[in-house]
Amino acid sequence: MSSQQQKQSILKKITKGLTVGSVITGSTFFHGPPVLALGLTKLFKKSAKVDETNIHITNSWLSVNNWLIDHVLPETHWDITVDENLDLNMQGRYLMTCNHQSWVDTTVNQYFGLTRMPLTRFFTKWELIFIPFVGQAFKILGFPMMKRHTKAQIAKNPALKHQDLDEARKACEQLLSQPFTLLNYLEGTRFTVEKQQQQQSPYRNLLKPKAGGMALALNILGDQIDALVDMTIVYPDGVPGYGEFWLGEVPRIAVNLRKIDLPDWVLQGDYEEDAEYRAKFQQWIDDLWQEKDQLITHMKQQYQN
Repeated sequence: MSSQQQKQSILKKITKGLTVGSVITGSTFFHGPPVLALGLTKLFKKSAKVDETNIHITNSWLSVNNWLIDHVLPETHWDITVDENLDLNMQGRYLMTCNHQSWVDTTVNQYFGLTRMPLTRFFTKWELIFIPFVGQAFKILGFPMMKRHTKAQIAKNPALKHQDLDEARKACEQLLSQPFTLLNYLEGTRFTVEKQQQQQSPYRNLLKPKAGGMALALNILGDQIDALVDMTIVYPDGVPGYGEFWLGEVPRIAVNLRKIDLPDWVLQGDYEEDAEYRAKFQQWIDDLWQEKDQLITHMKQQYQN
């Protein structure tokens, strides 16, 4: 590449970065205050209409992001495959699992789901409530916010374990008044080779799944959901950072969505108190993870040919 071409490439990148940054910032300042203002009214009176309005405003914010992806980042090619048995709609109730590699994963989820599924929410830490604007928005929009206690704290005060479960139960039950997509990153953290080696993970492309959160969600919501959806995300050219994505430096993103059939026994046990059920549930999750691991390998191989 010549010196002139390098300068043009740098200028293009700067221009794109400024455009994306300006639009997202402007959109956030436009959409954010109404959500927060309407959320304050819920301190005095709960209102389904307020919740519905806030979701519409949030979807409008997401639609701006999606417009940027389609028109400012046309270099990114999306390869999306949806199981023919998976019938998604905006009025559905879904639990979703997904592998986790980058902050870009959430943007991928939102890009796919905006016009196909209800607003995606995921479990967040209660401590995020203290982050200005972001934490309050999560709370207002009904993201389940968890007060998690450490094993050491629970060992000193066993009652804390039930307190955590009660908080999770209340958070999930609040979703039942509306359509929802509840996302659970079973790995609990972003995948890296270092973490994979530290865990001695038996999977080629995944960390070990944490089954407890999914068991709890299914116990509370299982007979109310329309489908358990598994989303698999692959970045054939390497896992990108958030900045790389918004600068258009991600050539390809592959997404696969499949429906997971729920065995009858899954909704009929007590994960916390029944050791036999817990072992069976963990084996079921492991089997799903083995299938997912093989799927990721297959998706990667498709792009190597």
